[in-house]
Amino acid sequence: MRDQRDDQMERVQGRVKWFDPNKGFGFVLSQDGGPDILLHANVLRNFGQSSVADGARIDIATQRTERGVQAVQVFEISPPEPSEAAPLVDFEDMDPDVLRAAPLEPARVKWFDKAKGFGFANVFGRAEDVFIHIEVLRRSGLAELQPGEALAIRVVDGKRGRMATEVSAWEYAVSAGQ
Repeated sequence: MRDQRDDQMERVQGRVKWFDPNKGFGFVLSQDGGPDILLHANVLRNFGQSSVADGARIDIATQRTERGVQAVQVFEISPPEPSEAAPLVDFEDMDPDVLRAAPLEPARVKWFDKAKGFGFANVFGRAEDVFIHIEVLRRSGLAELQPGEALAIRVVDGKRGRMATEVSAWEYAVSAGQ
């Protein structure tokens, strides 16, 4: 029986069609067309993330296997294009330059409940919790967080106390020099 595997890797840019962290996989659509590309949770974890938002832009290495095209490495993930939605109510009275200027701080997820739409993280060296809204997560290109997951977050004092305005996987933030 002949092995249908092609060991040649190809770099592909595309968009996340969908990703389900509970199932442990999702699919990417190449910007050049072609079949759906399987994105396994282990490949995403090697990048430092446990989830990715639907519609996020993604730069990956792929490999053709007996079961189809699969992602084998993630190079970069960018959040989905901003929708026509209004700015988050929590930040509508804040200067956008202040939100962007907040430094990235190392943090760890305390808990996150996707169904409730929020969770909390702790910045290293600080006792207070940082509120993370699911819409901030989506706008940062993530879909869900796991307890203990390392993050880099931009934090401001807002209507709900300390609040995340942006969330990145720690490994990505460090490697990207953000």
